[in-house]
Amino acid sequence: MQKKYLLGILLIAIIAGNIPFISYADEYEDTIAAMQQQEAQTQAEISDLEKQTKETQDAISALQGQKAQTQSNVSNLETQSSALQSTINGYSNKLNSLNDEISEAEEAMAEVSSEIVKLNSELQQAKAEEQDRYNLLKKRLKSTYEKGSGAGLLQILLESGSIQEFLTKFEYLNAIIEYDQRKISEYQKLQADIESKKAVVEEKEAELDQYQTQLDEKHDELADLTDTVRGQLSSTKSTLSSEKNKLADYDKQLTELDSKMKALEAKTAAAQAALAKQIAERLAMTKEDTSGSYAASADELTWLAATIQAEADGESYTGKLAVGSVIMNRVKSSAFPSTVVGVITQNMQFASYRSGKVELIISNGPNSTCIRAAQEVLDGARVGDYLFFMTKYWADYYGIAEYEMIGNHAFFYRWIVKEKEEEEEQEVEESDSSSENNESESSSESENEEQEDSEESEDNSEESEENSDESSDEGGDSDEGGE
Repeated sequence: MQKKYLLGILLIAIIAGNIPFISYADEYEDTIAAMQQQEAQTQAEISDLEKQTKETQDAISALQGQKAQTQSNVSNLETQSSALQSTINGYSNKLNSLNDEISEAEEAMAEVSSEIVKLNSELQQAKAEEQDRYNLLKKRLKSTYEKGSGAGLLQILLESGSIQEFLTKFEYLNAIIEYDQRKISEYQKLQADIESKKAVVEEKEAELDQYQTQLDEKHDELADLTDTVRGQLSSTKSTLSSEKNKLADYDKQLTELDSKMKALEAKTAAAQAALAKQIAERLAMTKEDTSGSYAASADELTWLAATIQAEADGESYTGKLAVGSVIMNRVKSSAFPSTVVGVITQNMQFASYRSGKVELIISNGPNSTCIRAAQEVLDGARVGDYLFFMTKYWADYYGIAEYEMIGNHAFFYRWIVKEKEEEEEQEVEESDSSSENNESESSSESENEEQEDSEESEDNSEESEENSDESSDEGGDSDEGGE
């Protein structure tokens, strides 16, 4: 009976002792599951941001293509507009010349017309004088030859008292007749001359009239062409204005898309940093075993050696092994891709891959030292259990609290951030006054002890906002190792 009692007490004690263990184990598993779920949500957020980034980049590329085409259209339209304006200027110059010629022709026509009027007047006058002279001669002959009941000239001559008088009368009458005949002949010749001049002038007038008609036709033709080209120019300018408005609209849309792209890049970088921190915190709790060898293909060996060369070509052999160790630790870790190439090409991880440097080295062939370092790491050699590395500048910039310098790189396993804001505030206060600094340091240390977890989270959040893809371009491999 006593034995049974003791066994019961012992059983109760064992059970009671296991309850906290089971409780702690369940709590640990729940925490890990929650952390993995949070990582999955962050991964989904990153995937969505990358999708939006690609869509935005595609929209930018499409707009840039449309803008380039519109710029080409604008250039062509400006050239066309300039050519049309030159044509119009040429037509205007020709029209001015034609107007001058038409004015000269009109002046010549006026002179010829005036001359024709003058010749007509002279011709009419000559005809009138000829008619008058003819009528006078006719009248004189009639009065002479028909005087005295038809005796006429013979009667006058017979009435002469002497031969001398007869001859005198005869010569007188003959002279009068010859004079009248001569005058009539002169007027007839004058009329012929006037008629001849008039014919020449009228021919000249006809030529001038035809020339002026041709000038008028050319003028009308040029005027019509000018109007046509002006219409084309007006249409071209209208189209040009429309195309320029399109350019302005494209610029506005591109500016908006550029702002959107920068915002997406900042959000993606922040999410990547947050994911890195989440993974680091989970791994710190699970502490996976990442040691051991890896059966790599020849292609994977080349990729690993090329990445080591890209990241640590100027480093010591230990530095090369350290870079290779980070890559292989990730391959062995459940938080990263399980292949060498997958780890190296993982988004937002290795700047040397994103820049094309790794693939350039692959195309030329990595050097023998880096190949040897890569093979050693694949065979199981490790320099620490590090999962992250970056230059010291960026490690200090991000406030990484625990890292080990190997060559020019800072290596670390956990993403633990210093209380960056507190340190900066203390430095400012130190510069103001030593007494205030002492009080501030005391206060800061107290707050730091009480609020270490919450402030670390805030620093990491701020760090994530600053962590953009451009940081690698500014400071080297700032994102190496999993930002």
